[in-house]
Amino acid sequence: MRYLLIAIILTASACKTTSTLTKNTPLFDSSLVFEPGGPYASMRIPALVITKKGSLLAFCEGRIGTASDWADMDMIMRRSTDGGKTWAPNVIIALKVSGQPTSNATPIVDKDGTIHLLYQRDYAKAYYTSSKDDGKTWSEAIDITYAFDAFKPEYDWKVLAPGPGHSIQLTNGRLLVPVWLANPVKTTPRRAHAPSCIATIYSDDLGKTWKRGAIIADNSTEFKNPSETMAIQLKDGRVMVNIRNVTEKRRRGISYSADGISNWTKPTFDEGLFEPICMATINRLGSDLLFINPDSQDTARNNRRNLTAKISHDEGQTWPVKKVINPGASGYSDVAVGPDGTIYCLYETNAGTGFNYSMILKRFNLQWINQKD
Repeated sequence: MRYLLIAIILTASACKTTSTLTKNTPLFDSSLVFEPGGPYASMRIPALVITKKGSLLAFCEGRIGTASDWADMDMIMRRSTDGGKTWAPNVIIALKVSGQPTSNATPIVDKDGTIHLLYQRDYAKAYYTSSKDDGKTWSEAIDITYAFDAFKPEYDWKVLAPGPGHSIQLTNGRLLVPVWLANPVKTTPRRAHAPSCIATIYSDDLGKTWKRGAIIADNSTEFKNPSETMAIQLKDGRVMVNIRNVTEKRRRGISYSADGISNWTKPTFDEGLFEPICMATINRLGSDLLFINPDSQDTARNNRRNLTAKISHDEGQTWPVKKVINPGASGYSDVAVGPDGTIYCLYETNAGTGFNYSMILKRFNLQWINQKD
């Protein structure tokens, strides 16, 4: 019995040491999630969430025949139950409707595990669906364009879109989704996506009904054509939005609200975050903030390249830590963080010269970010 007890103690000690070594070991690997093929010319606009049960749900647009924003599209999802190592086959969440591009998947995982999903059709209608079984099945989609129509008296939009990328539930239970609207002069043959403004819509009854918030920012000479925006709740309860824009300063825009729907501060520019004019993603990593986008300001080709993770220890005031995820062609991205601190980044990449994008999942951790190259 004595020797058995010693053996058990030694075994437990060895397991503990192995676990500690594993936890502190830098992690960086990848898997292919979406690629063109069959009817799909390009796989674009990622969204990524991790469910309460630990499954990864990855969303994208399968653009049919052409890579155009106005192509016919299927909205596609893939599911992984092993941390992104393997993926179940494509599931079409929203089937194409000819002449009505379907895009901008914006998922939210709530505290109870329900996955809420918003998307748009033809940049004219918005829809909501949900899953209560870890993304295996989805409810019938409901038209929620009424929430966007509520902007019409103030802003006569011709184009609408939520997100894209994951959105959030606030600590008070509110589901919050950044949206962008456009009121172009030119409407034929296609409605332009500018000039534009940004706002939020929200639900205080877990997706049953949706309402509009205040407009955060409209197009101006100081802050040009704000569009794709992502929200995060700060430790003090405020909501911060991180905003794509085309202002010559080429920095990400930032605005704050106490409740995510009203009294937004005038947008300012974050000097630490370069704007390549591309969707970006932000999430919480423990007590820090994690931001990812193509930081291409120092590359020979000042375009969508050099996908970079940056960390802020002071709620977005400064970004002292950065690490390149992919130095090559890198477009839109979304990020999810697991309970163990594993970071999952789904991003567009392209080895060619066209827009026939694939999507890669990079899996890494803080130890890898802090590792010296």
